[in-house]
Amino acid sequence: MVDTAQTTPPPAPVPPPLPVVTVTRVGCAVLLLAPFVALLWVNSYARLTPSFIGIPFFYWYQLLWVIVSAVLTGVAYLLIRREQLRRGSGRQEAGR
Repeated sequence: MVDTAQTTPPPAPVPPPLPVVTVTRVGCAVLLLAPFVALLWVNSYARLTPSFIGIPFFYWYQLLWVIVSAVLTGVAYLLIRREQLRRGSGRQEAGR
């Protein structure tokens, strides 16, 4: 009697899942939280001096954070995008 059952090859090993919390993501969270902390702590900048070209500190400090926030958001975006590209390319190489 001949065994006609086909044997299936063992499944390919599944690569371990990549961690969701990474150093890059924690760093980006800090970059994005910095403007909130700086601007919600009003007592740190609720004063008139030092003035800058006649503008009280209270106003120019907040306007400066608009620019700083844009830069920090851009840096966080680039870091996350770079990490996603690395994670995506790592998965493609593991699947080959």
